[in-house]
Amino acid sequence: MEIDLPDVLAEVTAQFGRYENALVSNDVAVLDELFRNDSRTLRYGIAENLYGYDAIMAFRAARSPVGLMRRTDKTVITTYGRDTAVASTLFYRDNAPGRVGRQMQTWIRFPEGWRIVAAHVSIIDEYMGQTT
Repeated sequence: MEIDLPDVLAEVTAQFGRYENALVSNDVAVLDELFRNDSRTLRYGIAENLYGYDAIMAFRAARSPVGLMRRTDKTVITTYGRDTAVASTLFYRDNAPGRVGRQMQTWIRFPEGWRIVAAHVSIIDEYMGQTT
C-alpha cells in the first residue's frame, strides 16, 4: 500500500479545507455534503454521540452559528492507498482559553467524492498530557 500519494494527499487536503471553511462559516449544506449519507456514519462530538447521517444533519441544522471561529494547529493528513485517509488537527477558540480541541476524521473516496465516515471531536485542558 502506498501512503501519502501526492495527488491523493492534495485531494483530501482540499476537502479538509472545504470542511474547515464550512464549519467556521456555518455552511450547513457543505457540511452535510462532506459527511457520508449512510446510517453507519458517526460523529462523536464534545457533548453528543451522533449515529447515522440523519442524526448528524439534525445536529448541524440545530446548532447555533455563534462562536464557531477557531484556529487549527498541527494538522496531519495521511492517505492510505487511493481511497482512504485520516485527518487530525488541534483547534483553539478564543472563547475557551486554556483549552485545546482535538478533531479526527476518517475520509473514504466514494463515486460521489471524498466523504467523512467517522469523526471524533473532544476538548481537554491545553497542557494535559501535551507532548510535542
